[in-house]
Formats: sequence, structure tokens, C-alpha cells
Amino acid sequence: MSAVPRVGLSTSSVFPETTAAAFELAAALGYDGVEVMVGTDATSQDPDALRALSDHYEVPILSIHSPCLLVTQRVWGTDSWGKLQRAQRAAEQLGADTVVVHPPFRWQRDYAREFVEGLARMESETDVRFAVENMFPWRAGPGAVGAYLPDWDVRNDDYPHTTLDLSHTAVSRSDAIEMAYDLGDRLVHVHLADGTDSPRDEHLVPGRGDQPVAQVLTHLVGRGFAGTVIAEISTRRAPDRAARAADLAESLAFARLHLGQHWSGRNDDA
Repeated sequence: MSAVPRVGLSTSSVFPETTAAAFELAAALGYDGVEVMVGTDATSQDPDALRALSDHYEVPILSIHSPCLLVTQRVWGTDSWGKLQRAQRAAEQLGADTVVVHPPFRWQRDYAREFVEGLARMESETDVRFAVENMFPWRAGPGAVGAYLPDWDVRNDDYPHTTLDLSHTAVSRSDAIEMAYDLGDRLVHVHLADGTDSPRDEHLVPGRGDQPVAQVLTHLVGRGFAGTVIAEISTRRAPDRAARAADLAESLAFARLHLGQHWSGRNDDA
């Protein structure tokens, strides 16, 4: 890995615009690369199309987010291990070093039973890292439902590589700094976002919620973090492209500032 953290843009951050739009905006705004969220957009599922976008915009693909959401249950088939294998092959083909994956849903019992050991076997056969993401209990009224197995909290299982999502820490009301400390060198990937005390996974622009996002980034710099920071924010309510680009530029500036990186500002072509 590079000695300096790279700051990338998740293609999910431009929704409802397309995967192609994410590459365009990442290039215009000066991001170091993109994370491809494999979803219902056909382009996100096609390594050849992704390679063409990467080459056209001269934006590298830093990571692949395997289709783990409820809305992507049938993307790349219905077999969970098959999805991870396709994500691995896509990462290898596209030069990405990380596949982001969620813990299994509670009802995926067979998959969950073998999840930790199965990931370890897959990692032993490739240079691609499978970075398991912290999730959260589903909050409904005064109670919470444990929707993930083995656990929503990745500190509680023996994953060699993990992703810290700073919107998910808001939903779970976890101490994000403590989680970063506890994960130590297993933390190789960050989803940069923010959130509040809401049951919704908000993915706010960093600095607009109550999470200690700046302190987490400062902690990572202090410990020599050389992984990847991916802006994964929601811009679905942006009224137009200009407003969306402004939110993405603000997120990039926040990351550069608190990672101690020089940034010359937004490209006028965004």
C-alpha cells in the first residue's frame, strides 16, 4: 500500500446518478480513485465497462463493494459465496486491492456459520483483502434487533481486515474512536461519512453530524494508517448536479484537511 492514505469516492455517493457519473465527478473534483458499489446499475456489475470508465477518466478503482444490501439480493446471483468470488475476480481484474463486505444477515444462517473461516480461506488464495464492515443493530421503537451474524460489531470476530463506517457507528451509537483503537492494524479501510442519533443510516457529509470524524482521521494519521478513506455520503436529495458536486467537494476537503494532505481546491470543471 501507499504510505499516504488515498481518498476515494464511492459510486453510491452520486445516487441517483449513475456509476459513470461517479467516475466523472471523481476526476473533476480530484479524488484519488473510486470504490465501486456493485448494485442494480448494470455498469457497476461489468468489469469491462468499469475498466473503460477508469481508463477514460484516468481514475483508478481502489476497491469493490460486494453486493450485500437487501436491494441487491439478486445481483451477481443469489449465492453469497458466489458474489464474493465475483467481487474478488473483479478486484483482481481492475487492480483494486480491497473488497468491502458486510457480515451476513441473520437469516443467512449457513453463510454466517462459515463466514469467518470462509473469508480466511479466500484471503489465502489472493492478494485482495476482504475488509469486513461494522454494521449496526436495527432500531425499531425502544428496542433493537440483531440483524447480522456472527455480529454487527466486527471487533468481536477474527477478521484480518476491517472497514470502519462512520455512519454505521452513529446508528449503533458506538464510540468511533474507541472502535478505531480496538481494531488496530486490522483497520485498513474507512467509509467517510457522519450521522446523528437516528435509526436511519444517514451517511451525512462529514462534519454535519455528531460523530468524531475529524478525531478518527487524526488518530489514523498518528498511527501511520496507509489504507484507503472512501467518501460514502448520501446526495440523493441534492437538487442538481452542482449541489451534489459541492457536497462531494466538501467531503474531499474535509478528508484532506484532517489527514494533513495538501489540497488545492475544487476543479472548476466539476
